[in-house]
Amino acid sequence: MILQGKVIMISGGASGIGQACALAYAQEGAIVVIIDKDTTALHTMQALLPGPHSLLQADVAKGAEVEQAMKTILQNHGRLDAIHNNAGVAQPSKPLHETTEEEWELVMQVNVKSIYHTTRYGIAALRDSRGCILNTSSLVGEIGQDNHAAYAGSKGAVNALTKAMALDYASWGIRVNAVAPAGVWTPMLRQWSTEQPNTAQIEQYLDQIHALGYCPGTAEIADVCSFLLSEKARFITGCIMPVSGGAELGYKHLA
Repeated sequence: MILQGKVIMISGGASGIGQACALAYAQEGAIVVIIDKDTTALHTMQALLPGPHSLLQADVAKGAEVEQAMKTILQNHGRLDAIHNNAGVAQPSKPLHETTEEEWELVMQVNVKSIYHTTRYGIAALRDSRGCILNTSSLVGEIGQDNHAAYAGSKGAVNALTKAMALDYASWGIRVNAVAPAGVWTPMLRQWSTEQPNTAQIEQYLDQIHALGYCPGTAEIADVCSFLLSEKARFITGCIMPVSGGAELGYKHLA
């Protein structure tokens, strides 16, 4: 078990990629602390992650709530070995000029400023443990995506932050990396695909953009995240790790 004894905090860990990561970390021997604002999803996770794991209701876009969550983690577990900044929003599906100020602010608060909050209030504990930080980014932070300007921009910021933070904290023995999927079959993506005019064509497209020929589930992402948080990745920092089946080699288009 490559994460044996580590205390790992993951934001947005009650559903989707975050849920798969939380379960994988626990399976690898970690004590997992999920921070999520979705109380219904947290309730579901309680049955999947009983003690010694912890589930905290908090909005990572709000600094005071993150500060309190970090205090609770240290009170309950005595240490913190890793922060996985996974919480994120992908909306709106619009070009930049159609994006409202409220939509822009929400994307940046959740996808970018939350990393500021968890780092500000968690860095002292990570310095004590010589721990690590993992950010959930996206391939679109590198290659762009039509009709998702705010989202792509936020993930580009996540990538830049990852590299800058890796340099800032290397002298403390803290590694900082990011994982960058392309498409991933989460409940959110399944729902989105059913709302498209040609559902079958959308599913085929999502398979074909990946050079390996299929759109992955969350387990493929969780496996790589477990590795990056483990000592097996002890000499990796500042890496934006694509877990994309080769999609960065060129998106394919349906004929």
